[in-house]
Amino acid sequence: MYSDDSMRETKKKKETKTGTSRKFFVALSLVSQLGLRIAACIIIGVFSGKYLDTLCNSKPWFLLLFSGLGVIAAFQVIFSLAKELG
Repeated sequence: MYSDDSMRETKKKKETKTGTSRKFFVALSLVSQLGLRIAACIIIGVFSGKYLDTLCNSKPWFLLLFSGLGVIAAFQVIFSLAKELG
């Protein structure tokens, strides 16, 4: 009915399709993970700065300081993920 060659070819096509879709989802998860980490660093910095500004009545100094620290932390996340991926 089916020859061994056609069965092997069909199996190889399925493996290639599965490998391609797996790579796509791995890349998609890395990109979304990176975006969430960057956003979290900056948002935590901004809200921490706003809170300390209202607590100490020193607007906008803590907001600027902690926003900058959030951006620095975001860059650190980018570099650590790039280093991890090789």
